[in-house]
Amino acid sequence: MTADPVLVEIVAGTLAAIEMEVETAIGRTSRSPMIRDAHDFRAGIHDRQLRKLTGRSYSALVQPVVRDHPIPTMHPGDVFFHNDVYLSEGGIGHLPDLCVTVPVFAGGAVVAFVQAFGHHDDIGGAVPGSMPSAATSMFEEGLMVPPIKLWDRGVPNESALKIMTRNSRMPDSLAADLDAECSACLSGARRLGELFDRYGVEAVEACFDAILSNSTEVYRTEILSQIPDGTYVWEDYAEHDGVDAPMLHRQRITLTMDATAEVPLVIDFTGTGPQAKGPINHCGDYSDGNFLKKWLAPVLRNLAATPERMAELDVNEGVVPLIEMRFPEKGTLLTPVFPAPTNARTFVILRLLGVLAGVLAKATGGRMPADQETIRYTGVYGTDANGESYLMREVLGGGSGGRYYADGEDTIHVVPDSRNLPTEFTEGRFPLRIEALGLALDSGGAGRYRGGCGYEKHIRVLRDAHFMSIADRSILACWGVKGGKAGQPFQITVDPGGPDEHEVDALADAEPLKAGTVVRVRTTGGGGWGDPLERPVEEVLQDIAWLKVSVAGARRDYGVVIDDDGDADLTATAALREEMRSERTGDEPFFDRGPGYATLSGGASFNEFDTL
Repeated sequence: MTADPVLVEIVAGTLAAIEMEVETAIGRTSRSPMIRDAHDFRAGIHDRQLRKLTGRSYSALVQPVVRDHPIPTMHPGDVFFHNDVYLSEGGIGHLPDLCVTVPVFAGGAVVAFVQAFGHHDDIGGAVPGSMPSAATSMFEEGLMVPPIKLWDRGVPNESALKIMTRNSRMPDSLAADLDAECSACLSGARRLGELFDRYGVEAVEACFDAILSNSTEVYRTEILSQIPDGTYVWEDYAEHDGVDAPMLHRQRITLTMDATAEVPLVIDFTGTGPQAKGPINHCGDYSDGNFLKKWLAPVLRNLAATPERMAELDVNEGVVPLIEMRFPEKGTLLTPVFPAPTNARTFVILRLLGVLAGVLAKATGGRMPADQETIRYTGVYGTDANGESYLMREVLGGGSGGRYYADGEDTIHVVPDSRNLPTEFTEGRFPLRIEALGLALDSGGAGRYRGGCGYEKHIRVLRDAHFMSIADRSILACWGVKGGKAGQPFQITVDPGGPDEHEVDALADAEPLKAGTVVRVRTTGGGGWGDPLERPVEEVLQDIAWLKVSVAGARRDYGVVIDDDGDADLTATAALREEMRSERTGDEPFFDRGPGYATLSGGASFNEFDTL
């Protein structure tokens, strides 16, 4: 059936509205800080062919649910649940990511699916938060649940819910979150069913086809056309796995573009390093990389003609036919063998975004942003004045990379609408005091377009407690591109400026904190883009006024000299910039990885893949 173009717009708008309604309902009725306040979750809508229709954010997959519970066996009111990484076909990254899926019915048959997928506070395992930094097996990380029917025709499976909440250190929050997600998805399924009832299954499904076909055509003609035909290689690294000493855990992409091919873009991960002993592995190779295609495709939007056009482009199943993924043999960071641990898989899955951006930068002469690192988990846990256990954990963002047309954004979060925990909430619920929250000075990489700044947050514990962290980029910084410099790495300092000042490893489960102690968290700054000596002096002065760059940093990184009155000394600035240019060797690499790379690479400042 040919889709009516007006109805296509109605259907597309309705899908977006339902997705937003589901997320709003979850945010208002859930209970855990991670879901209710940090908003580390998202919804997705899929058709009966299991294709993702909405594109504001990534989501998990429906494939594992249908694999274990065939569509003909489903009934109205059913709700399916899973969090098993190795049985998720790549859609679940680690056990705290819980996924509920609800089938949509019209005319007595399944016509679509509504899904919610989010990071929850605790699903059992060796440490509070279910993310043990030194885990060597999935069995240390929490309760694994393969796809099960959690509600049967509107009736919750109380036994399954009891098992899950019994394994959680926060059973009440987990139960409330699951109830919120199931109820929101059931509501979304009813709303979507009304769309089919109003316009008919055949007409709505024709619109689904049109929405996805349009996305395919846009990405083929507007985006992939910007990549010159050829083969390009680049690699980047995670720095530690919590078990072995810090080292370069390699992730490599060989990108081949052939505009004449039916599948024009090939992404080959051959050369990616072996699976780690610790929990940084990611199961990415299932279903021909269906999940990874939709996870990585947003990077391609940076090739849009204008920033405004980039903002208009969603990523749905329409990108999948344009990309072929090739994976190495089993036993790598992307193809781990069960029960290899995965709770810190962000070290790999986020780095892949940067590797793709880097290889595209090589292909396009730098028309891509510099690097960013926007997820790390930090938290404090202990007992409150009533003797009750608590866990305050949040996902703090970082600065994004400078772009060929603008500075990077400050303190961004990769999950749409997610954020740091509000200070008032933290202080009202936990025995903690937030003494400072702002931008980390000088954290953004220097460049013609500066990298965005990360957070600086000071947390004082009012009772004895423990601090935890699951973070990367504490040695290897976010790289700069085309003359831009790397940003500052992640850093945790206990008792800053005090007699017991010391740094805490970025992978830590139980750093003891005495009552009254302050912990300072500084998150990563994005890499810079372009030559920092080309940055206009007035923009550097603005950075100083906005406390993004220090006076010393302006001189060191940008060659801008500030006089005693706080103004720029233009004569001294011109002389210093000329001196700094004359000291360059002329063989600077296209990418700047920062000093941490030399630490782990045996002294090399860049490798064979860092030049054009």
